[in-house]
Amino acid sequence: MTAPPLLRVEELSVRFRLREMVVRAVTDVSFELRPGRLLALVGESGCGKSVLASTVLGLLPGNAEIRGSVRLYGNSARGGASSPSSASGPPDGLELLTASERTLARHVRGRRIALVPQSAATALTPVRTARSQLVETLRELRPDIGDRHREADRLAGRVGLEPAALDRYPHELSGGMAQRVVLALALAADPDVIIADEPTSGLDRPLVERTVDTLRELAGDGRAVLLITHDIAAAERVATDLAVMYASRIVEQGPASEVFDDPWHPYTRGLLEATPARGFRPLPGHPPSLSALPPGCAFRPRCSQRDTCTGDPALVPVAPGRALSCARLPEEGRGARGPLTGSEPIGERSC
Repeated sequence: MTAPPLLRVEELSVRFRLREMVVRAVTDVSFELRPGRLLALVGESGCGKSVLASTVLGLLPGNAEIRGSVRLYGNSARGGASSPSSASGPPDGLELLTASERTLARHVRGRRIALVPQSAATALTPVRTARSQLVETLRELRPDIGDRHREADRLAGRVGLEPAALDRYPHELSGGMAQRVVLALALAADPDVIIADEPTSGLDRPLVERTVDTLRELAGDGRAVLLITHDIAAAERVATDLAVMYASRIVEQGPASEVFDDPWHPYTRGLLEATPARGFRPLPGHPPSLSALPPGCAFRPRCSQRDTCTGDPALVPVAPGRALSCARLPEEGRGARGPLTGSEPIGERSC
């Protein structure tokens, strides 16, 4: 039986109005995050992935125009930092796009939804030890905990960090150790949802694999994880579900194993073929600017099949568990309908 979603994003669009242009950062994006699963959102830099994360958390600047829905469901079943006032949320979910800043700050950010930022070095205060920052976070998010230093040690062990490392300043930590401190901070309130925004930037391959393996383990504990990355190999290593984003839109979505084994969208195929494991053949051309998106399919100028394409950009279900934004739908998928995400938890996959 498929677990109900913890977070549902529906037809989300984000625009930024500047003096001389409009930046279309996110366009009609829909997906669900379910407990026990890790959704990897992949795509080239500048396609709108990080804006999506900021939108969910209510961290956009004042010139953002937002349309759609982002709903947070359920309660913190993990014994974390949900306050009594938020212990019984509305059955149709908390709409994050219209929630007050007070609600987001006191009941959502860090408590129900935690962010693992792109740069651990800039996320940590340089003049304080990692321990002092983790203890302060626990004091704010988990006032019920008595021995916060002991809990800090436990969290360090949970993310594979020696507790003694917490007594160092950020400049004394390696890149991988700093990333694990940030992971520990994200786990302080035992959140239901973790959003990791390019968490492996600047790390060497062994540290990349260790970091994403930890995220997979956290999903296996019953959390829902969104991994935002341009690292295709990392996504293939740990994802249960995959969404491919291009020029502000999701162009392909489905169970990760199926999409990696049999990509249907020309952009997805191009991304995979550009990796060393699949021949290292770079995609021709460059993605368009989000302030000057072409009409119809934005990938058409780079697509080898553009001469026979009608350019329909809508993402539609085309087979059980698969969705595609491409006029050249697989014949076996035309007219089929099915959910946009799979149902197999991480703990039950074979890796």
